[in-house]
Amino acid sequence: MLLYTLVEIIGYLISIVVMLVIVQFVLSLLISFNVVNTHNDLVASLWKAVNALLDPLLKPIRRFMPDTGMLDLSPMVLIILLQILRIVLGNMAVAAL
Repeated sequence: MLLYTLVEIIGYLISIVVMLVIVQFVLSLLISFNVVNTHNDLVASLWKAVNALLDPLLKPIRRFMPDTGMLDLSPMVLIILLQILRIVLGNMAVAAL
């Protein structure tokens, strides 16, 4: 039962990281198309905070990914890897019951 609880907690943490990746993607689009400006203190602090949280997870992936120019596929790879981790942990918890 404790293992299942831990898997649920890890699942929620994975959901938070996935949401951060989506926020980073949307914010980068808004900044790229000049909808929001990084001279705004709120936007700048939000951008720095999201990047500070995600960079330790994305840098190792970017080292292995081929250079695709302007298109950064590492956030998509991170989401896929996190979902695979969630599935594996969930199956392990069910098998342990």
